[in-house]
Amino acid sequence: MSKRAVLEVIALDAEDAIAAQAGGADRLELVTDMAADGLTPTVSTVAAIRAAVDIPVRVMLRLADGFGAGDVSLVARAAREVADAGAQEFVLGFLDVDGEVDLAAVERVVEVLGGCRWTFHRAIDHAADRDALRKQLADLPGLDTYLTAGSAAGVDEGLPVLLAEAPRAGEPGYEQQLLVGGGLRLDHVPRLRAAGIDAFHIGGAARPGGWQAPVSAEAVREWRQVLDEG
Repeated sequence: MSKRAVLEVIALDAEDAIAAQAGGADRLELVTDMAADGLTPTVSTVAAIRAAVDIPVRVMLRLADGFGAGDVSLVARAAREVADAGAQEFVLGFLDVDGEVDLAAVERVVEVLGGCRWTFHRAIDHAADRDALRKQLADLPGLDTYLTAGSAAGVDEGLPVLLAEAPRAGEPGYEQQLLVGGGLRLDHVPRLRAAGIDAFHIGGAARPGGWQAPVSAEAVREWRQVLDEG
């Protein structure tokens, strides 16, 4: 029997967090400003969510749209501030103008995290060479997850990449868990589960009313049921 799949849900506030947990989410990705694809939330939001739920919360470390690090000292300061507010797990990822991993920026921020667990987000789907990126990051402390659709265009186009990478689990650079998200639909799940992928990330799928509406516990519960049946 396959192990229980991880279901991660994007939350913008405590109301979202409570609904996601009620629906069966295992973990939250906490962001603000989805118009910019998710930026670092406020310290007060982090504190409120940590007080509202008891499931793990990964907090985005990203200050502007795009995948450039910008002023890394500001990102590092934001990391310290949200950690002081109760954040214990994080999400980050930076590329340079050539689509290569900005290793210096990533290392600078990871140093601030002090070994906390973190996800390298969908910047991997925009990288010039995703295999090279994974091998460059392989030994960084705390990195345990890649959030990926397999393609910058989403899971529909990235499915072949995801199915090819899944069997490589445990190889150098491939020890981290694949967390699939980005245009993910319920009909993608059977093939992904059959390939051994056991972590899934949803945002809009948890909000039938759109991003202006809160997370729906019922929508999350539907995903939980499908994953548990998988």
